[in-house]
This record gives sequence, C-alpha cells and structure tokens, in this order.
Amino acid sequence: MSKLKLVVLNNISEFGEKVNEQLMQINKTDKSFIVKIKSDRFSNGEGKIRINESVNGTDLYILSDVGNYGLSYLMHGREHFMSPDEHYEDIKRVIAASSGHASKINVIMPLLYESRQHKRRGNESLDCAIALQELERLGVDNIITFDAHDPSICNAIPRLAFENFYPTHMILEDLIEKEEIEDVLVISPDMGAMERARYYADMLNCDVGVFYKRRDLSKVVNGKNPIVEHLYMGADPKGKDVIVVDDMIASGGSMIEVAENLRSRGARNIYLVATFALFTEGTESFNAAYHEKLFNKLYSTNLSYVPEDIRNKKWFMEADCSKYMAQIINTLNKKDDIEPLWDVKKKIIDKIRKK
Repeated sequence: MSKLKLVVLNNISEFGEKVNEQLMQINKTDKSFIVKIKSDRFSNGEGKIRINESVNGTDLYILSDVGNYGLSYLMHGREHFMSPDEHYEDIKRVIAASSGHASKINVIMPLLYESRQHKRRGNESLDCAIALQELERLGVDNIITFDAHDPSICNAIPRLAFENFYPTHMILEDLIEKEEIEDVLVISPDMGAMERARYYADMLNCDVGVFYKRRDLSKVVNGKNPIVEHLYMGADPKGKDVIVVDDMIASGGSMIEVAENLRSRGARNIYLVATFALFTEGTESFNAAYHEKLFNKLYSTNLSYVPEDIRNKKWFMEADCSKYMAQIINTLNKKDDIEPLWDVKKKIIDKIRKK
C-alpha cells in the first residue's frame, strides 16, 4: 500500500474537505490527506498549478468537479466563468506537476468530462473518448467517475482501469429516511436511462416503467431534436409512489413533462432523482412545477456543484456522498475487495423493513 495523498482542486473544495475528514476518521488519524497546491490564472486566461509539497511515491488521487460553473476570474479585465474545458485543463496541470513523482495517479471526476459527447453521429467530435485517451497518455493509472452517461465509454481505454460507481444507495437511503413511500414504481424518462431505472428497481424490489421520447428529427433546438411526445410503457402508475430516475438534469424540461404525464395518470407521489442537478437553464420551471404540485421533491447529490440558493429550495434534497467517496478511495488505496461497495441492495432492503 502506497501512502495516500489527495489533491482537491478549488472547483470541489467543500466536498473535498468532507472527503478528507471521512478519510481521517476511517484511518483514525488527525493528519490531513490533502496536498497543498497553488493555482494561478493569468489575465489572458492561461493558468498554472504548483504542488507545494512532496508527492514522491504516493498513491495520488486528483479530485475535480468539471461541472462547476460558479468559479470565475478576470480575463482581459472582464469576469469570466470557468467552463468544463478549463477545469479539465487544470486536471492535466496537476498530472504534469506530479509526473515522475507519484507512484500512481488516480483521476476522480464525479461528473465525467464531456460524458454526453460519448458517441459520434456523422462528422462529430468524440470528445469523451479523446479526453480519456489523453489522460492515459499522460500517465494516469485509474479513472474514477459516477453514473457515467454511457458506461461503455470505458471501451475507449481498454488497458486503463475505469471505475464507474453509482450513488444509488446514498440517494435511496436519504429518500427512504425522509419520505413515507410505499407501493413504489420506478420510471425511466427515456430508453437511454432504462438500465439505471432497472438498477433502482432492483434495489427496491419493485416494477419499472419507461417513457419513449418521440423527437422531431427535422429540427434542432439548443443542439437537440425537440421532443414531440412522451409515450409510456409499463405498469399503471395510478395510486403509486413513483420515482423518476436519470443521470443528470440539464434544463429539466423533459423530467417535468414526464412528471406532468404521471400526475395526469394518477400517480400519488412523484419523486425526481438525478445524480447530477446541473440546472443549465435555471430553476424557474422547477419552481413553477413544484407550485403546481407536479412533483413532491427532487433528490440529487453533492458530487457536482449546486449553488446555495438552489440547495435551499423546499423541493431540493441533497444526499451527501463524501463518506462513500472516502470509502472508495481508501479501499482502492489498500487494494481491498471493492465488491462490498457495489453490493448494497441488502442494506437498502433492511432500511425499508425498519420503516
């Protein structure tokens, strides 16, 4: 076992501190695992990172939230908010600063960089695969992510370890503890999220349904073909507590339309679940949908940036995944069996029975 060190980039500092505290508790030490670094940004937008302590022979874990849209700096005298591309470049800077010193380099991107650009149609870029291959060439030994938009993207780096974890049990534990749910039905908002919905349904020992998004392929709005109709296939949701699950909420329009459809079919309670709540177009539509009682709560995680004002919304519930992240890091560092971190179905079932 190599000495464990944690590099926490400033785009995930709050969560990184929590992970560090959990690691300290697990290892029964009062010594921090976080490596001191200095991140500079020049006025033309270029950046650099310096590691301010030795990482020789360490098992280095680089933690970064490429989805953090709340960080800014002055570029040419104007405020500029950092994009995923810039966060990704900072990961490479840390790798460059540690190359030849750390014995093993692990990159943790809870939100996988360019995960929605995972397959190519026509003459499109294949950004996610290119980024993963670039990290491999830079000497990264392991990629750790959560709820990858398409897990098969790991085929782009067949010789590199790619760990894709699901925070399902963390979200479900939070939901079960705070809500009185019974006669549950899990719903996938589209065909692409069906595997994820089945995973949730398996945890809860319940039935599953799915919506098929019929799109107008002749039009492109905001980079996507607009949805014309949601066609439902599955058990009748009337009188049931419904959990709608997806990996991420971008604009959220599709999720709200699904909730409205389910409400019209007589669903009793509707809980929306997403690993990443991006809110790329704000929360006005969610505020309105909650006011109209189209859904009860939205459950998400703290794996990616969510502004404080959104975290304080009555309809938003955040599951803390810092303990789970620390357990993953500690298990990988000690080369212990990782299977217990995957097999958590019994834990969920026991929690339901206790209620």
